[in-house]
Amino acid sequence: MMYATLFFALMNVCVKALGNIPAVEIVFFRSTLTLVLCVVMLLWKKVPLLGNNKPLLILRGFLGACALVLYFELIQAIPLATATTILFLTPVFTAMLGTVLVREPVKWLQWLFFAISFAGVFIIEGFDTSVAPLYVLIGVLSSFFSGLAHNCIRKLNTGEHPLVIMLYFPLITLPITGAWSWFDWVTPAGYEWLLLLGVGIFAQAAQFSMTRAYQISPMAGVDSVRYLGILYSIAFGWFIFGERLSLPVLLGIAITLTGIALNLRYSRRQMYANSMQTGN
Repeated sequence: MMYATLFFALMNVCVKALGNIPAVEIVFFRSTLTLVLCVVMLLWKKVPLLGNNKPLLILRGFLGACALVLYFELIQAIPLATATTILFLTPVFTAMLGTVLVREPVKWLQWLFFAISFAGVFIIEGFDTSVAPLYVLIGVLSSFFSGLAHNCIRKLNTGEHPLVIMLYFPLITLPITGAWSWFDWVTPAGYEWLLLLGVGIFAQAAQFSMTRAYQISPMAGVDSVRYLGILYSIAFGWFIFGERLSLPVLLGIAITLTGIALNLRYSRRQMYANSMQTGN
């Protein structure tokens, strides 16, 4: 999940730098590259392309498409660090939905740690005047769809190869974004082609790492590692896009990271205790 977080951050930088290209079109290009890479790798590994649980795989692809289009819209519209903090609602939706969909209970102490983290997020948002209510709604919806998609991955467990799960994303996304982009097409020029290639490559590496993480680990513990993305967002936003953070925003970040550290420590202890009980 740490690898996934870094690759997603690099993808975000590429998307942010492509401010002239509509978000839906960026998703279209990303999906095209993902489709090619997944098919080539699956054929090379001699893994059946379409998997076993097709209805759930299709649902995961559709939810991922909805989440990603909204995600890219948000990144392009507001500062990178602020967009990242709004999208930190994903672990909450993942955990809440996971208690029902995959029967993974979340301890009350973990909910407290989530609350601490999100208190920091709300402090950050309260002092960032660049975020309109519409973008908050876009971020919430993106996080909700992501939470549903993550639960689909968890329900698939290790029964499907990670590349098969990833393949269904472009299979569903390409027809939707292709038709949408037809009405608002902007032809990339010069270095924008390299940035689009970067979006696809970093996204592929991030999706593979994230998918594997959700398949083999409890979601509440894995999702908390995603909060490290704010460190990358702050650094990249500062050095690449000239985004500056005020002291209250930095305080909010510190509170958020405190909640993350506490949750990670608690999750590790729970996993160790469970392994001792089962003898594994």
